[in-house]
Amino acid sequence: MPTLNKYSKVTSDIEKLAAYCSSEKINPDLYGKYDVKRGLRDLNGKGVLTGLTEVSEIVASKMVDGRSVPCDGELYYRGYNVRDIIGGIAPEDHFGFEEASYLLLFGKLPNNDELKEFCDILAEYRTLLPKNYVRDVIMQKPSNDIMNNLARGVLNLYAYDQNANDLSIPNVLRQSLELIAFFPIISVYSYQAKKYYNDKGSFIIHRPKPELSTAENILHMLRPDSKFTPLEAKILDIALILHAEHGGGNNSTFTTHVVSSSGTDTYSSVAASLSSLKGPKHGGANIMAMKMFADIKKNVSDWKDDEQIADYLRKILHKEAFDNTGVIYGMGHAVYSISDPRALIFKEFVQQLSVEKNRVAEFNFYSKIERIAAELITQERRIFKGVSANIDFYSGFVYSMLGLPVELYTPLFAIARISGWSAHRIEEINNPGKIIRPAYMCVQKRHKYVPKNKRK
Repeated sequence: MPTLNKYSKVTSDIEKLAAYCSSEKINPDLYGKYDVKRGLRDLNGKGVLTGLTEVSEIVASKMVDGRSVPCDGELYYRGYNVRDIIGGIAPEDHFGFEEASYLLLFGKLPNNDELKEFCDILAEYRTLLPKNYVRDVIMQKPSNDIMNNLARGVLNLYAYDQNANDLSIPNVLRQSLELIAFFPIISVYSYQAKKYYNDKGSFIIHRPKPELSTAENILHMLRPDSKFTPLEAKILDIALILHAEHGGGNNSTFTTHVVSSSGTDTYSSVAASLSSLKGPKHGGANIMAMKMFADIKKNVSDWKDDEQIADYLRKILHKEAFDNTGVIYGMGHAVYSISDPRALIFKEFVQQLSVEKNRVAEFNFYSKIERIAAELITQERRIFKGVSANIDFYSGFVYSMLGLPVELYTPLFAIARISGWSAHRIEEINNPGKIIRPAYMCVQKRHKYVPKNKRK
């Protein structure tokens, strides 16, 4: 077939050209020679200070005798400990994410009337998804990756917004609140479209209900019968709170600051942050953790045998099992060392859900893996600052108990984090400065130009 032969030749040509792209790599010793903070981190892995924020704070160390030492991790939203925020939510109240979003955006805790008004605004915006948007955007060529659909959907919203380029705070806030309201709808509907067109399944559309919270609406829109238990909604709400914000230095939020500093529109900024979050080293890590746990379950026959668990985890560390990268997913964090407060908080509620779902044995298995993995990583990698489970360790397990499809794991992260991104975007616009532009040192040798007819 002529087309196939042509394609084969092009493929061969590209492979040859690709060899030039990967033939030379920068000598890693040069990073030390020129004191380059690779990945904007110092030699100890600590992030280089690049900006100031009032949105949130991560605490992972404290000063003792004039030196910084690791401590139990803490996370603050606008100066409030996230553990206290979650602890202050009444058992019957499923609007914790909305309260956290209000706090992140406006810098204050809402009273009852303010929270009701905020929830009413989000409920109103959920009804304002542009006419024919589902048909013309979501259902047109749905991707198998919902994050791609979400990014495409956000960029398409630009065309429906008559004030898309207006960077005044009232307009950017309006856009932000619409996106907070739209994200769950676009994500769930994109999954339904993907299931119908690509997986030949049923296409079910439930409209969001104004009286339901974000977490409740996700379960309502996703499930064919729209039914869920109070505990299911409560735990999903807590998951959204814990994922809503995590300092200005995480990759996707830093992307928000970088892109916003250029003066671009809200939709372009958010699409860039979504592209960052999609990566398996960031928001996509929970999927890798779930795949790893499935692999461990296949290869460890006795979930109560510590030695058998340790043997297989050791194989993963030695690049002899799972994806051969040497990574135990869900363990360790770029900032936290002794503990990730989000994981500790989440674990308390995960145990409750495991009882309701009759999966206590599986929860105990996860707990064993968490303990043994921390011990092995400390020994094998000689990590003295400590290593602990991060929020990805348990989030996938929770989502599986909630019956959520794997395709929605990372979009759920985005549904939560859009609140934090919005707060940081408004902060960047409120504090305009120079466009964010770090420096790169060129280490390429200089050459004398050779005319084309004299090149070998």
